[in-house]
Amino acid sequence: MVLKLYYLEDGPPSLSCRQTLEALGVPFEIVNVSFYHGEHMTEEFAKKNPQKELPVLEDDGFFLSESVAMMQYICDKFKPNSPLYPTDSKARAIINHRLMFAMTTYYAELLNYFIMPVYFKYERTPEVLKRVHRALDLFETYLERENTSYAAANHLTIADFPLINATMAMEVTDFDFSKYKRITKWYNDFKKNQPKLWSITAEGMRLMRKCVENPPDLSHLNHPIHPARKAE
Repeated sequence: MVLKLYYLEDGPPSLSCRQTLEALGVPFEIVNVSFYHGEHMTEEFAKKNPQKELPVLEDDGFFLSESVAMMQYICDKFKPNSPLYPTDSKARAIINHRLMFAMTTYYAELLNYFIMPVYFKYERTPEVLKRVHRALDLFETYLERENTSYAAANHLTIADFPLINATMAMEVTDFDFSKYKRITKWYNDFKKNQPKLWSITAEGMRLMRKCVENPPDLSHLNHPIHPARKAE
């Protein structure tokens, strides 16, 4: 049975999982789930992921959510010797660190400032922006200390994907982050050196930009966590 990726077309975690599958050449089927129509909020979808979030991976009746776990699972099961997620303990530890840093700090802070106000009733405040700059400072420091061409090594790893797709949120909102020299170089080099994988991010960015320009009204979702903002 072919893998199924339940997918949000402009969702950074979904983009990262798709890039992992594409980079490894693993056959899979995309199942687009409409965030805007609340298809992820149904009780039927909750059977796949009780958190009612995207993405979700289905492997012959086995369902897995949380994008980091999904990327790690895909590598371990289908290409266990791939440099995308090497088995060397130190190399893997650095990759795991960057993955955790992306989810808990970098993507989390950029999400709160750049993305969430587009879809829900959140404000871009100076306090939240301060946290964004802290996350950028930290990533800049990690790139400087390791002095690698990619986020966790001198070659592409799964750590790059969530960091790329978080950084994309700054480009889609026209935020100038050029003072972060190493992040800017890493981001532009990824575009140049990984055109097939970048095209996945670019498609998500194109769709997200439409929402930035015309914020959707998601008040019908009755979201259990995020406050609704009606479109004006």
